[in-house]
Amino acid sequence: MDFDVLIIGGGAAGISCALVLGSGLEKDFAKNKKAGIILHQRTSHLQSALLNNALGIDSGTKGIDILKSGALQLKNLYPGLQQIEKEKVKEVAEINDGFRVVTNKSEYTSKSIVIAVGYTSPFRIKGLEEYLIPHEKTKLSKNRVQLKNRDQLVKPGMYVAGTLAGWRSQFAIASGSGAAVATDILTAWNNGEHTKVHDKLS
Repeated sequence: MDFDVLIIGGGAAGISCALVLGSGLEKDFAKNKKAGIILHQRTSHLQSALLNNALGIDSGTKGIDILKSGALQLKNLYPGLQQIEKEKVKEVAEINDGFRVVTNKSEYTSKSIVIAVGYTSPFRIKGLEEYLIPHEKTKLSKNRVQLKNRDQLVKPGMYVAGTLAGWRSQFAIASGSGAAVATDILTAWNNGEHTKVHDKLS
C-alpha cells in the first residue's frame, strides 16, 4: 500500500484532519505509518468565504487565504505527511485490504481513506454512489448530499468529514469534524486506546 491513510480534499475538514494526523505521526504507535492528503482546493467553499465568527481567526479573514496558510502550516510543521497537489480524485474503488484512489493524473492505494470534499450535487467521485443520501441538515431546495455514516465512519477503513458527513456548512464545524476523524484514526492505530494530541507550554 502507498499509504496507511489518504485524505481526499484540502478544505477545512481535510486540512484539519491532516494537521492532527501529522502531529501524531511521531508517536511510537504511528512511527511507521504513511499518511497523505490530496490537496485539491478549487471547489472548496472556502474559496468564497469571509470569516468573521471563527474562534482565533481575525475578523475579515478570507477563506482563500486560510486554504493557502493551512497547506503551508501543514507542510512546515508536519512534512512527514505527504501533500499531493494539483490532482483531482475521479474514482474510489475497494481492493483487498484497502482502497484504490484514482485521480486525473495518477493512482494511489491506501488501507484507509478520509473523504473530505464538499456536499455539492452532482457528486463527481465514482465508486461512492451506494453511500450517497440527501443531506440531512440543509434545505431540500439546495440539493446537497452526504455519505451515510455512523460517527463519521462509512464502513471499515472509510471515513467522511465535514459537510459530506452530514454537518452544516460552517468553518468551525468542518474543522472540528476533520480533527475528530483524525483522532479516531490515531485511536485505531493505538490498538483502540482513546488518543488525542495536545501540545503544551513547557
